[in-house]
Amino acid sequence: MFNKFIQSFKKAKKAETYSSRLTFGVMLAGGIAALIAAFTLTLEKFHLYEDPNAVLSCSINVVLNCSTVMETWQSSVFGFPNMVIGLMAYAVVVTVAVAGLAGVKFPRWFLIAANVGFLLGLIFSYWLFFQSLYAIQVLCPWCLIVTAATTLIFSTMLHYNLRHNVFGLKAKPNARVQKFLTGGYHQVIVLSWLALMVVLVVLKFGDALFA
Repeated sequence: MFNKFIQSFKKAKKAETYSSRLTFGVMLAGGIAALIAAFTLTLEKFHLYEDPNAVLSCSINVVLNCSTVMETWQSSVFGFPNMVIGLMAYAVVVTVAVAGLAGVKFPRWFLIAANVGFLLGLIFSYWLFFQSLYAIQVLCPWCLIVTAATTLIFSTMLHYNLRHNVFGLKAKPNARVQKFLTGGYHQVIVLSWLALMVVLVVLKFGDALFA
């Protein structure tokens, strides 16, 4: 009886470890993708500084055109290029993800602060996305990668915190949340949201995306 309990505990611990590693693994992938995008955009911005008429590698057509987006005020909301924020922020994300994969036990205040920080990044990212979609009406391919990656980064942080009840939910609400998470509904919502963003882009630009 005691051995069965020990085996059951070990299996639960192993499953929990696997879940955490998978969560931080997805966060790491998102952080690396966004960091590469931010770095590439920084290089492209330098090219524009050197030659305002330069044709950037991410300027594919009239709709998918980084240089057009970079010339708008939305590309420098705080008085400097947005990609500078990305270089700093996504480096932090990568660091957190690597530490999580290494098994570091973060303090509760840090996890909550990270969740708030990632939420602010998500809001800013989607503000830029909808500005590009409906105000500028031109899309930056690398920015789209950043938006998708930021969605995954925030969702993985939220998933981890809910899984470990970092927010201190009471027994009944926490039980419902755990059932929701183990049922895979969280992943379904995230994937559905990303699919919705793709649909919005297609509805807005249609065949012009491939012209």
